Amino acid sequence: MIRTVESEQDVPAPVLAAYSYCEAVTGQQARNFAYGIRLLPTPKRRAMSALYAFSRRVDDIGDGALAGDVKSERLEDTRAMLARVRHGSVSEDDTDPVAVALAHAAETFPIPLGGLDELIDGVLMDVRGETYETWDDLKVYCRCVAGAIGRLSLGVFGTEPGARGAERAPEYADTLGLALQLTNILRDVREDAEGGRTYLPADDLAKFGCSAGFKGPKPPEGADFAGLVHFEVRRARALFAEGYRLLPMLDRRSGACVAAMAGIYRRLLDRIERDPEAVLRGRVSLPGREKAYVAVRGLSGLDARHVTRRAVRRRT
Repeated sequence: MIRTVESEQDVPAPVLAAYSYCEAVTGQQARNFAYGIRLLPTPKRRAMSALYAFSRRVDDIGDGALAGDVKSERLEDTRAMLARVRHGSVSEDDTDPVAVALAHAAETFPIPLGGLDELIDGVLMDVRGETYETWDDLKVYCRCVAGAIGRLSLGVFGTEPGARGAERAPEYADTLGLALQLTNILRDVREDAEGGRTYLPADDLAKFGCSAGFKGPKPPEGADFAGLVHFEVRRARALFAEGYRLLPMLDRRSGACVAAMAGIYRRLLDRIERDPEAVLRGRVSLPGREKAYVAVRGLSGLDARHVTRRAVRRRT
């Protein structure tokens, strides 16, 4: 149950300043995410910004140029900060604005903070350079770095009173997170390879002759790269269709937020499907005007209804 949300006047100035910092980080670093959460009422938007700012800190440690042992130490320091938040020992005058904002968000909404521990665990997998033999193996990683974010977000959104099947909402939020992460993996396949990381399952790579990896603007000689991409796109679409079952359980603005963020990634998936080798030539993205259009469709419910109809047709 969501606690009574404070009015603007009831939020202490140091907490408002901490939220402003988190919103600035979100606006600068997470364009797709920012397009979605702008549809939320202010208290929920701030809480989501606090979650993003914490997640951004964790990701930046994992993606940085520090030695692996230093990264691990920094990640455990961040876990210690999270423990202070969990135990209610972060004061309004704490010098870390992310801790202050996250602590206030966790007091206001029933956020399952253990999901942020999972995020740290997932980034530690990156630091160790783990690879994944099968989709089941990769799902463990995706659930840590993205499925957990879906469940954390659900803590802010809440479900509508009396929503049918609401007990499965965390499962659907988790699945939607997997869909977003798999889309990210496809989009960033060359960038990740250049950084020494391979996320796609080894058995999928072998099936399509792509085990040699991707480090240039062309697929490996003799590889069926388009076949690999289309295979993973189908998997992502099935995850989106399942995850979209969450939307009817949310209030209108929370549902619009989720539909907008998911809609942006589905359109990225469409572009990747049309031109698989585009991900080897550069970063696939959407222009701002198209993101704004997706946000409007999300607010109107058009994207959600469209995906639901397609999912029903496929099942029948």
